Amino acid sequence: MSDDLFGVHRPERAMLTGFLDWYRQVVANKVDGLSLAQASTVMTSTGLSALAVVKHLSWVEAGWFRGLFAGEPVGRGGSNPNSFRLTPDETIESVVTGYHEECAHSRRITDSAPSLDDLSAQPSDMGGRVSLRWILLHMLEETARHAGHLDLMRETLDGRTGD
Repeated sequence: MSDDLFGVHRPERAMLTGFLDWYRQVVANKVDGLSLAQASTVMTSTGLSALAVVKHLSWVEAGWFRGLFAGEPVGRGGSNPNSFRLTPDETIESVVTGYHEECAHSRRITDSAPSLDDLSAQPSDMGGRVSLRWILLHMLEETARHAGHLDLMRETLDGRTGD
């Protein structure tokens, strides 16, 4: 067994991206094997479903990495209350594929930045231009928080637990 199974001896960038990638996969796993009806079942009084949480995380990936850090146009500015709403044409496959694509794009942006101290191209609503390190930490928090929501939703839907 590797003495660095959990990445404790990796450089900071590898640790941050490793943890974030692990949670990204947990998110996708939480809708794997569900029917569309199950994945889109509203589970909260605010209208959240498991699949809508995955859709929201796609929007968040694009907003922070593409829009804010890289300064790319994404057509998603500011807070979007519809990022949790599914459209009739969305499927588990389309939403999860979109999520994987956004995560891959975020990885490319992260990998191409020379330093975690590099600042975002655009200012954030949270205090001006933020570092790539801050974005990675924020995305780790955001993704892990929603993975926890998905844990509870999945257990309620079909009893499945685990990562």
